[in-house]
Amino acid sequence: MDYALAAVAFAPGLALGSFLNVVAARVPLRRSIVRPPSSCMSCGHGIRWYDNVPLFSYLVLRGHCRDCSARIPLVYPAVELVTALLVAGCVLAFGVTAKAAVAAFFCAVLVTVSAIDAEHRIIPNRIVLPAAAVVLAANTALTLSPQWAIGAAAASGFLLAAALAYPAGMGMGDVKFALLMGAALGKTVSVALMLGMLAAMVPGIVLLVKHGKAGRKMGVPFGPFLALGSVVALFWGHDLLHAYFSTFHR
Repeated sequence: MDYALAAVAFAPGLALGSFLNVVAARVPLRRSIVRPPSSCMSCGHGIRWYDNVPLFSYLVLRGHCRDCSARIPLVYPAVELVTALLVAGCVLAFGVTAKAAVAAFFCAVLVTVSAIDAEHRIIPNRIVLPAAAVVLAANTALTLSPQWAIGAAAASGFLLAAALAYPAGMGMGDVKFALLMGAALGKTVSVALMLGMLAAMVPGIVLLVKHGKAGRKMGVPFGPFLALGSVVALFWGHDLLHAYFSTFHR
């Protein structure tokens, strides 16, 4: 039954992903996410409704604009697919519940922030701060506990200390992003931070090996790696924490 519900949630997840593409494309440019209607970024021609079906239209058009044949960035179908999978995953993991709704909202913000940070190297306050407030209030209402506020303060404080110690390697956007992560994950935010930092080390090491000392000056957006760690912590954080602490009782 849970798998059937998750499958049903997949289609709305695709539609949500299509909207997130608009948000990710327009918010950094301080443009309205409502008007004008979607158009090709190359030729400016309005996108027809049948060319705006999430994922399906990209496949039919073979990744090119119908009017000017410009290539449609792969990030667009990727955002739609990842969002749909995460929304379906939230329903599968938490059922049709308020907890699943909060988790799906959190995942949607993770996808949006990742797309923006990868493209523009920024994490917009206009997205992260309101989302953090919403998630903190929702989680506290669902499970009356200080862990959400403590997680938010601890995670953002940890990255703030890192940013102050090494400003070139950490931005204040990441610190505010951690606020959202802690509000959503509570005690498992430590898992998200650890996994995010470990994952971010991989491209950093590659740059150092490939470019030597010059690689230190080549910035790597940290947001997508924090988002990856957050997804793992959301679905498997408690299991990972239990497995970690159980090693001390053997």
